Amino acid sequence: MPEQTADGTDRTDRPEPIEGIGRSGRPDLPDLRGDCARCFGLCCVALPFAASADFALDKPAGKPCPNLRDDHRCGIHARLRQEGFAGCTVYDCFGAGQKVAQVTFAGRDWRSAGRADARRMFEVFPVVRHLHELLWYLAEALTLPAARPVHPELRRALERTEELTLLPPEELAALDVGAHRQEINVLLLRTSELVRAEVHGRTGPNDRKSGGKNGGRRKGKGGGGKDHRGADLIGARLKGADLRGASLRGACLIAADLTGADLRGADLIGADLRDANLADADLSGAFFLTQPQLNAARGNAGTRLPESVTRPVHWTARG
Repeated sequence: MPEQTADGTDRTDRPEPIEGIGRSGRPDLPDLRGDCARCFGLCCVALPFAASADFALDKPAGKPCPNLRDDHRCGIHARLRQEGFAGCTVYDCFGAGQKVAQVTFAGRDWRSAGRADARRMFEVFPVVRHLHELLWYLAEALTLPAARPVHPELRRALERTEELTLLPPEELAALDVGAHRQEINVLLLRTSELVRAEVHGRTGPNDRKSGGKNGGRRKGKGGGGKDHRGADLIGARLKGADLRGASLRGACLIAADLTGADLRGADLIGADLRDANLADADLSGAFFLTQPQLNAARGNAGTRLPESVTRPVHWTARG
């Protein structure tokens, strides 16, 4: 798993930061990026691996990866992809690892804890990871000026979600994350509608390039742009497509060709971008895009990214 995440370049042409949100626009309340130095390799133990293109072996949940050293660091971190563990380079815990290690279990590691505590630690980690992912979306939504009408509700939801991450282990393990996620999704959908409507208003109905062969022209029920929510776009030819203000929530874009596509103002929450080609694509105004999604895609030096993510180190100049 990544032991460090490079910081991106800050910009000075942004509005004054909202309290609790970094000037760069990156969510920083709380620390929502993995910090392996403050964790105990929880993702390398708690999560299962399935032998595939992403992992070189099978590993059940609760069993340490054979590459995990005694100091809780990865023994092949510098060559994970070459050794067949590309899935590790894609994963990000959104800071849940250090929250569980340092807060929930007060610095106790799974090696020294008793078996019952270790099992509970492994149960709690995925729960907190889901909550931290929601915190990421909520914090990002609070940086979007078009979403100001729902900022008060977003703040309350963020505070409530942060409170849930601080529950004791027993309560975290019993938490119905799915129900909480559904509540938050209502706000995130409204945020999406507001942001995409603004994008659509700026571009206008006549200011659109033609989409790719599988691009579609269906407009969303709320907000502006095309609606590809949950669409099956595996291998779709979307080179140069105009997807400004589109809803790609939960869309399956595995191996899609998005070379040179315009994705400014597009909602990418939950979109599957594994092996999608983003070379020279413009995602500079896209929102609800996470680092794990981007890490799973292909891109190049010409791919324009939003400030909420950093360019994956494995991307080549040519894509």
